[in-house]
Amino acid sequence: MIRGDVNVEQPRRLAIHEGRRLFEEHVARSPIIGGTKNSTQKRYRTVLDKLEAFAAKSNITDWHGIDEYFLKCHASNLEKMRLAPKTVYTEINVLKAAFKWLSGQGLIQAPPLKLQTRKPNSQRAYCYKTEEVEAMLSHCDQSPKLAWLRHIITALASTGMRIEELLQLRCSDIDLENKILTIADESGFADRSADKPTTKSGRTRELCIRDELVAVFQAIPRKGKFVFVGPRGGRLRADTVRNVFVREVIKPLAPRFPKKYKNVKGFEDGRLHSFRHYFCSICANSGKIPERVVMAWVGHADSQMVQHYYHLHSEESRRKMRQINPLGSHGRRPAEDAE
Repeated sequence: MIRGDVNVEQPRRLAIHEGRRLFEEHVARSPIIGGTKNSTQKRYRTVLDKLEAFAAKSNITDWHGIDEYFLKCHASNLEKMRLAPKTVYTEINVLKAAFKWLSGQGLIQAPPLKLQTRKPNSQRAYCYKTEEVEAMLSHCDQSPKLAWLRHIITALASTGMRIEELLQLRCSDIDLENKILTIADESGFADRSADKPTTKSGRTRELCIRDELVAVFQAIPRKGKFVFVGPRGGRLRADTVRNVFVREVIKPLAPRFPKKYKNVKGFEDGRLHSFRHYFCSICANSGKIPERVVMAWVGHADSQMVQHYYHLHSEESRRKMRQINPLGSHGRRPAEDAE
Protein backbone atom coordinates (compact mmCIF):
# COMPACT_ATOMS: atom_id res chain seq x y z
CA MET A 1 0.00 0.00 0.00
CA ILE A 2 1.48 3.42 -1.00
CA ARG A 3 0.69 6.74 0.69
CA GLY A 4 2.45 9.56 -1.13
CA ASP A 5 6.14 8.68 -1.25
CA VAL A 6 5.94 6.27 1.71
CA ASN A 7 5.54 2.53 1.17
CA VAL A 8 3.36 1.22 4.06
CA GLU A 9 3.33 -2.58 4.35
CA GLN A 10 0.00 -4.07 5.32
CA PRO A 11 -0.09 -6.54 8.25
CA ARG A 12 0.14 -10.15 7.12
CA ARG A 13 -3.22 -11.87 7.20
CA LEU A 14 -2.92 -15.29 8.83
CA ALA A 15 -5.48 -17.68 7.38
CA ILE A 16 -7.66 -19.60 9.82
CA HIS A 17 -6.44 -22.99 8.60
CA GLU A 18 -2.76 -21.92 8.69
CA GLY A 19 -3.00 -20.52 12.23
CA ARG A 20 -4.75 -23.68 13.29
CA ARG A 21 -1.96 -25.83 11.87
CA LEU A 22 0.71 -23.83 13.69
CA PHE A 23 -1.16 -23.95 17.00
CA GLU A 24 -1.71 -27.71 16.69
CA GLU A 25 2.01 -28.19 16.08
CA HIS A 26 2.67 -26.10 19.20
CA VAL A 27 0.43 -28.15 21.50
CA ALA A 28 1.80 -31.40 20.01
CA ARG A 29 5.40 -30.54 20.99
CA SER A 30 7.27 -32.81 23.39
CA PRO A 31 5.68 -33.10 26.87
CA ILE A 32 9.12 -32.29 28.30
CA ILE A 33 8.77 -28.72 27.03
CA GLY A 34 5.09 -28.31 27.81
CA GLY A 35 3.33 -30.32 25.12
CA THR A 36 -0.06 -31.88 25.78
CA LYS A 37 -1.31 -35.46 25.81
CA ASN A 38 -2.79 -37.12 22.73
CA SER A 39 -6.25 -36.95 24.30
CA THR A 40 -5.92 -33.18 24.75
CA GLN A 41 -4.66 -32.74 21.18
CA LYS A 42 -7.68 -34.69 19.93
CA ARG A 43 -9.99 -32.46 21.98
CA TYR A 44 -8.36 -29.33 20.54
CA ARG A 45 -8.85 -30.64 17.00
CA THR A 46 -12.56 -30.93 17.67
CA VAL A 47 -12.65 -27.35 18.99
CA LEU A 48 -10.76 -26.02 15.96
CA ASP A 49 -13.01 -27.98 13.58
CA LYS A 50 -15.98 -26.06 14.95
CA LEU A 51 -14.06 -22.78 14.70
CA GLU A 52 -13.28 -23.32 11.02
CA ALA A 53 -16.86 -24.27 10.24
CA PHE A 54 -18.35 -21.23 12.00
CA ALA A 55 -15.72 -18.87 10.56
CA ALA A 56 -16.52 -20.06 7.04
CA LYS A 57 -20.22 -19.60 7.72
CA SER A 58 -19.46 -16.07 8.94
CA ASN A 59 -17.26 -15.29 5.88
CA ILE A 60 -14.17 -14.90 8.07
CA THR A 61 -11.00 -16.26 6.49
CA ASP A 62 -8.20 -15.08 8.80
CA TRP A 63 -7.40 -14.70 12.49
CA HIS A 64 -7.80 -10.92 12.40
CA GLY A 65 -11.53 -11.58 12.23
CA ILE A 66 -11.45 -13.53 15.51
CA ASP A 67 -12.45 -10.76 17.89
CA GLU A 68 -14.62 -10.55 20.99
CA TYR A 69 -17.81 -10.13 18.96
CA PHE A 70 -16.98 -13.25 16.91
CA LEU A 71 -16.35 -15.31 20.05
CA LYS A 72 -19.65 -14.17 21.56
CA CYS A 73 -21.45 -15.25 18.40
CA HIS A 74 -19.53 -18.52 18.33
CA ALA A 75 -20.47 -19.22 21.97
CA SER A 76 -24.14 -18.66 21.10
CA ASN A 77 -23.76 -21.01 18.14
CA LEU A 78 -22.25 -23.71 20.36
CA GLU A 79 -25.16 -23.36 22.77
CA LYS A 80 -27.58 -23.80 19.86
CA MET A 81 -25.75 -27.05 19.12
CA ARG A 82 -26.89 -28.10 22.62
CA LEU A 83 -23.38 -28.32 24.05
CA ALA A 84 -23.12 -28.25 27.83
CA PRO A 85 -22.21 -24.86 29.37
CA LYS A 86 -18.93 -26.28 30.66
CA THR A 87 -18.05 -27.48 27.14
CA VAL A 88 -18.78 -24.04 25.68
CA TYR A 89 -16.61 -22.47 28.38
CA THR A 90 -13.74 -24.83 27.57
CA GLU A 91 -13.96 -24.33 23.81
CA ILE A 92 -13.98 -20.54 24.00
CA ASN A 93 -10.96 -20.60 26.29
CA VAL A 94 -9.08 -22.89 23.91
CA LEU A 95 -9.67 -20.36 21.13
CA LYS A 96 -8.51 -17.52 23.37
CA ALA A 97 -5.35 -19.49 24.13
CA ALA A 98 -4.75 -20.12 20.43
CA PHE A 99 -5.22 -16.44 19.62
CA LYS A 100 -2.88 -15.40 22.44
CA TRP A 101 -0.16 -17.80 21.30
CA LEU A 102 -0.39 -16.74 17.66
CA SER A 103 -0.27 -13.11 18.70
CA GLY A 104 2.69 -13.75 20.99
CA GLN A 105 4.56 -15.33 18.09
CA GLY A 106 4.02 -12.19 16.03
CA LEU A 107 1.89 -14.10 13.54
CA ILE A 108 -1.06 -11.75 13.92
CA GLN A 109 -1.19 -8.08 14.83
CA ALA A 110 -4.50 -7.47 16.55
CA PRO A 111 -5.70 -6.15 19.93
CA PRO A 112 -5.69 -8.79 22.69
CA LEU A 113 -8.95 -10.56 23.40
CA LYS A 114 -10.45 -9.27 26.64
CA LEU A 115 -13.60 -11.37 26.59
CA GLN A 116 -14.27 -12.59 30.12
CA THR A 117 -15.52 -16.13 30.64
CA ARG A 118 -17.05 -17.51 33.80
CA LYS A 119 -16.69 -21.19 34.57
CA PRO A 120 -20.15 -22.72 35.06
CA ASN A 121 -20.92 -25.24 37.74
CA SER A 122 -21.16 -28.59 36.00
CA GLN A 123 -23.75 -31.12 37.03
CA ARG A 124 -22.05 -33.77 39.13
CA ALA A 125 -22.30 -37.45 38.47
CA TYR A 126 -24.78 -39.27 40.67
CA CYS A 127 -23.24 -40.38 43.97
CA TYR A 128 -24.25 -43.88 45.04
CA LYS A 129 -25.42 -44.72 48.54
CA THR A 130 -23.96 -47.64 50.48
CA GLU A 131 -27.16 -49.69 50.18
CA GLU A 132 -27.05 -49.25 46.40
CA VAL A 133 -23.46 -50.47 46.18
CA GLU A 134 -24.36 -53.44 48.36
CA ALA A 135 -27.29 -54.22 46.07
CA MET A 136 -25.03 -54.12 43.00
CA LEU A 137 -22.54 -56.52 44.56
CA SER A 138 -25.32 -58.92 45.61
CA HIS A 139 -26.85 -58.71 42.14
CA CYS A 140 -23.55 -59.71 40.54
CA ASP A 141 -23.17 -62.57 43.04
CA GLN A 142 -26.34 -64.13 41.67
CA SER A 143 -24.87 -64.59 38.20
CA PRO A 144 -21.50 -66.29 37.58
CA LYS A 145 -21.20 -64.46 34.27
CA LEU A 146 -21.04 -61.15 36.16
CA ALA A 147 -18.19 -62.20 38.47
CA TRP A 148 -15.69 -60.11 36.45
CA LEU A 149 -17.97 -57.06 36.74
CA ARG A 150 -18.27 -57.55 40.49
CA HIS A 151 -14.49 -57.35 40.73
CA ILE A 152 -14.52 -54.04 38.85
CA ILE A 153 -17.31 -52.59 41.01
CA THR A 154 -15.42 -53.60 44.17
CA ALA A 155 -12.21 -51.99 42.93
CA LEU A 156 -13.87 -48.74 41.83
CA ALA A 157 -15.86 -48.37 45.06
CA SER A 158 -12.77 -49.13 47.17
CA THR A 159 -10.31 -46.79 45.46
CA GLY A 160 -12.15 -44.01 43.62
CA MET A 161 -10.13 -44.82 40.50
CA ARG A 162 -11.23 -43.84 37.03
CA ILE A 163 -12.31 -46.77 34.88
CA GLU A 164 -9.51 -46.05 32.38
CA GLU A 165 -6.95 -46.20 35.19
CA LEU A 166 -8.38 -49.46 36.48
CA LEU A 167 -8.34 -51.22 33.13
CA GLN A 168 -4.68 -50.39 32.49
CA LEU A 169 -3.54 -51.89 35.80
CA ARG A 170 -0.84 -54.51 35.31
CA CYS A 171 -0.13 -57.42 37.61
CA SER A 172 3.23 -55.79 38.39
CA ASP A 173 1.38 -52.72 39.76
CA ILE A 174 -0.02 -54.71 42.68
CA ASP A 175 2.03 -55.54 45.77
CA LEU A 176 -0.22 -57.96 47.65
CA GLU A 177 2.30 -58.57 50.40
CA ASN A 178 2.44 -54.90 51.40
CA LYS A 179 -1.10 -54.16 50.17
CA ILE A 180 -0.02 -51.33 47.89
CA LEU A 181 -1.46 -50.46 44.50
CA THR A 182 0.49 -48.33 42.01
CA ILE A 183 -1.46 -46.24 39.50
CA ALA A 184 1.30 -45.53 37.02
CA ASP A 185 1.85 -42.77 34.50
CA GLU A 186 4.57 -43.63 32.01
CA SER A 187 3.83 -40.91 29.46
CA GLY A 188 7.38 -39.60 29.87
CA PHE A 189 9.06 -42.98 29.39
CA ALA A 190 11.13 -43.71 26.29
CA ASP A 191 8.99 -46.78 25.60
CA ARG A 192 6.42 -45.83 22.97
CA SER A 193 4.16 -48.88 23.23
CA ALA A 194 0.49 -48.27 22.58
CA ASP A 195 -0.67 -49.68 25.92
CA LYS A 196 1.63 -47.51 28.05
CA PRO A 197 -0.29 -46.51 31.22
CA THR A 198 -1.15 -42.85 31.80
CA THR A 199 -3.18 -40.85 34.29
CA LYS A 200 -5.20 -37.70 33.78
CA SER A 201 -2.92 -35.73 36.12
CA GLY A 202 0.23 -37.04 34.46
CA ARG A 203 1.54 -38.27 37.81
CA THR A 204 2.01 -41.73 39.30
CA ARG A 205 0.32 -42.33 42.65
CA GLU A 206 0.12 -45.14 45.16
CA LEU A 207 -2.74 -46.42 47.29
CA CYS A 208 -2.86 -48.68 50.32
CA ILE A 209 -5.61 -51.21 49.68
CA ARG A 210 -8.08 -52.88 52.00
CA ASP A 211 -8.32 -56.62 52.58
CA GLU A 212 -11.51 -56.88 50.52
CA LEU A 213 -9.67 -55.60 47.46
CA VAL A 214 -6.66 -57.81 48.18
CA ALA A 215 -9.06 -60.77 48.10
CA VAL A 216 -10.37 -59.62 44.71
CA PHE A 217 -6.89 -59.41 43.24
CA GLN A 218 -6.10 -62.86 44.60
CA ALA A 219 -9.29 -64.29 43.10
CA ILE A 220 -8.73 -62.90 39.60
CA PRO A 221 -7.03 -65.51 37.39
CA ARG A 222 -3.85 -64.29 35.70
CA LYS A 223 -4.39 -64.28 31.93
CA GLY A 224 -1.69 -61.88 30.84
CA LYS A 225 -0.05 -58.72 32.08
CA PHE A 226 -3.30 -56.85 32.74
CA VAL A 227 -5.25 -57.44 35.95
CA PHE A 228 -8.77 -56.90 34.62
CA VAL A 229 -9.69 -58.79 31.47
CA GLY A 230 -12.95 -59.80 29.86
CA PRO A 231 -14.82 -63.07 30.50
CA ARG A 232 -12.88 -64.70 27.65
CA GLY A 233 -9.53 -63.24 28.69
CA GLY A 234 -9.51 -60.41 26.15
CA ARG A 235 -8.50 -56.78 26.79
CA LEU A 236 -11.35 -54.81 28.33
CA ARG A 237 -12.34 -51.42 26.96
CA ALA A 238 -13.93 -48.70 29.07
CA ASP A 239 -16.93 -48.27 26.76
CA THR A 240 -17.61 -52.01 26.84
CA VAL A 241 -17.60 -52.07 30.64
CA ARG A 242 -19.88 -49.00 30.77
CA ASN A 243 -22.42 -50.55 28.42
CA VAL A 244 -22.48 -53.90 30.23
CA PHE A 245 -22.69 -52.18 33.61
CA VAL A 246 -25.73 -50.14 32.61
CA ARG A 247 -27.47 -53.04 30.87
CA GLU A 248 -26.76 -55.76 33.45
CA VAL A 249 -26.72 -53.83 36.73
CA ILE A 250 -28.23 -50.35 36.62
CA LYS A 251 -31.35 -51.14 34.61
CA PRO A 252 -32.32 -54.33 36.50
CA LEU A 253 -31.88 -52.62 39.89
CA ALA A 254 -33.41 -49.24 38.97
CA PRO A 255 -36.96 -50.20 40.10
CA ARG A 256 -35.60 -50.89 43.61
CA PHE A 257 -34.22 -47.35 43.85
CA PRO A 258 -36.74 -45.02 42.17
CA LYS A 259 -36.13 -41.32 41.81
CA LYS A 260 -37.53 -39.12 44.57
CA TYR A 261 -37.67 -36.05 42.33
CA LYS A 262 -38.16 -36.00 38.58
CA ASN A 263 -35.47 -33.43 37.74
CA VAL A 264 -32.85 -34.69 40.21
CA LYS A 265 -30.40 -37.44 39.31
CA GLY A 266 -31.14 -40.82 40.83
CA PHE A 267 -29.79 -44.35 40.80
CA GLU A 268 -30.83 -44.92 37.19
CA ASP A 269 -28.44 -42.09 36.21
CA GLY A 270 -25.51 -43.71 38.02
CA ARG A 271 -22.48 -44.69 35.97
CA LEU A 272 -18.98 -46.03 36.59
CA HIS A 273 -17.69 -42.53 37.41
CA SER A 274 -20.28 -42.37 40.19
CA PHE A 275 -18.10 -44.77 42.19
CA ARG A 276 -15.45 -42.05 42.30
CA HIS A 277 -17.95 -39.69 43.90
CA TYR A 278 -19.09 -42.47 46.20
CA PHE A 279 -15.56 -43.10 47.42
CA CYS A 280 -15.03 -39.39 48.17
CA SER A 281 -18.36 -39.24 49.98
CA ILE A 282 -17.54 -42.27 52.14
CA CYS A 283 -14.17 -40.78 53.08
CA ALA A 284 -15.71 -37.40 53.94
CA ASN A 285 -18.60 -38.90 55.89
CA SER A 286 -16.24 -40.98 58.03
CA GLY A 287 -14.86 -37.80 59.57
CA LYS A 288 -11.47 -39.51 59.88
CA ILE A 289 -9.76 -38.99 56.51
CA PRO A 290 -8.26 -35.52 55.85
CA GLU A 291 -9.38 -33.84 52.64
CA ARG A 292 -5.83 -33.53 51.31
CA VAL A 293 -5.28 -37.27 51.77
CA VAL A 294 -8.34 -38.10 49.65
CA MET A 295 -7.22 -35.66 46.97
CA ALA A 296 -3.88 -37.50 46.84
CA TRP A 297 -5.68 -40.86 46.67
CA VAL A 298 -7.87 -39.85 43.72
CA GLY A 299 -5.08 -37.96 41.95
CA HIS A 300 -6.15 -34.34 42.32
CA ALA A 301 -3.98 -31.37 43.26
CA ASP A 302 -7.18 -29.35 43.54
CA SER A 303 -10.66 -30.82 43.31
CA GLN A 304 -14.07 -29.19 43.57
CA MET A 305 -15.57 -32.68 43.72
CA VAL A 306 -13.62 -33.66 46.84
CA GLN A 307 -14.22 -30.27 48.46
CA HIS A 308 -17.95 -30.59 47.79
CA TYR A 309 -18.25 -33.79 49.79
CA TYR A 310 -16.05 -32.55 52.60
CA HIS A 311 -18.09 -29.38 52.95
CA LEU A 312 -21.29 -31.40 52.73
CA HIS A 313 -20.25 -33.73 55.54
CA SER A 314 -18.33 -31.22 57.66
CA GLU A 315 -19.27 -31.72 61.32
CA GLU A 316 -17.88 -28.27 62.10
CA SER A 317 -20.29 -26.75 59.59
CA ARG A 318 -23.21 -28.62 61.18
CA ARG A 319 -22.14 -27.54 64.66
CA LYS A 320 -21.96 -23.89 63.60
CA MET A 321 -25.40 -24.13 61.97
CA ARG A 322 -26.84 -25.44 65.24
CA GLN A 323 -25.51 -22.34 67.01
CA ILE A 324 -27.69 -19.90 65.07
CA ASN A 325 -31.43 -19.36 65.44
CA PRO A 326 -32.91 -17.46 62.48
CA LEU A 327 -36.52 -18.11 63.60
CA GLY A 328 -36.28 -16.63 67.10
CA SER A 329 -39.00 -17.93 69.45
CA HIS A 330 -40.33 -20.11 66.63
CA GLY A 331 -37.01 -21.91 66.37
CA ARG A 332 -35.32 -24.36 68.72
CA ARG A 333 -36.18 -24.68 72.38
CA PRO A 334 -33.84 -23.07 74.96
CA ALA A 335 -32.74 -26.53 76.09
CA GLU A 336 -31.21 -27.12 72.66
CA ASP A 337 -28.92 -24.11 73.11
CA ALA A 338 -26.79 -26.12 75.47
CA GLU A 339 -25.36 -28.14 72.57
